[in-house]
Amino acid sequence: MELVTADHVRLPATRWVAAAPARGTVVLVHGFGSCADEARVVTLAEALRDHGVDVLAYDARGHGASGGATTLGDDEHLDVAAAVDTIAPAGRPVVLVAASMGAIAALRYAASHPSAVAGVVTVSCPARWRLPRNARGVASALLTQTAFGRGMARRHMGVRIAPHAARSAPPVDVVATLATPVAFVHGRDDPFITPDDAALLHAAAHDPRRLDLVDGLGHAFEAAAIEPVLASLDWCLAQATRRPPAESAGTV
Repeated sequence: MELVTADHVRLPATRWVAAAPARGTVVLVHGFGSCADEARVVTLAEALRDHGVDVLAYDARGHGASGGATTLGDDEHLDVAAAVDTIAPAGRPVVLVAASMGAIAALRYAASHPSAVAGVVTVSCPARWRLPRNARGVASALLTQTAFGRGMARRHMGVRIAPHAARSAPPVDVVATLATPVAFVHGRDDPFITPDDAALLHAAAHDPRRLDLVDGLGHAFEAAAIEPVLASLDWCLAQATRRPPAESAGTV
């Protein structure tokens, strides 16, 4: 499949279809440096499909075979919108399952389109615009915020990073405006984003909300994330059967 965003970026996408009539559809949003056919993304997509939902994953802008350049979560909400618009006519509840940079985009989309999704499951989402004060944090800053680093990312990772990417409201502020059920999954062993960020996001969110801190989980869609993601998906679908339609919110 191919998605086309409102700003005319083309994104290749893949669909996994549940064997039985699906309970809903998941839009699976990868993080920085990943893509829809990365092994961890595919493994999670297959687990979700086997759990009774259809799945749509895509290469975010600037990643894989997509067009455009990544803005590290800012314009990526347009990618989420293109995916939701593609699968929404099926008439089943839609849940966003998104990791790291993708989680930022998913929260931004859900905040401005509260009636479009039944819930959001974030994995390894940052709360604020800050990097850890360690070697990984320094490397991430050099990679994303310098011309040399952006060149390295393009040549060695296949990731095209937009220079001088804008910084919109941090995720903790976006979550505070969310009118959609949200579940936070975070690894206790995350080397990039501490579990404190997950606690901040959970505290800022409105009910219904859920927090899973997972032993043995590092960052994003690792194998240890699969079971808590499936549990959070079930929780989101259960919330969808009992909540009234959300009112429209302003763009965040």
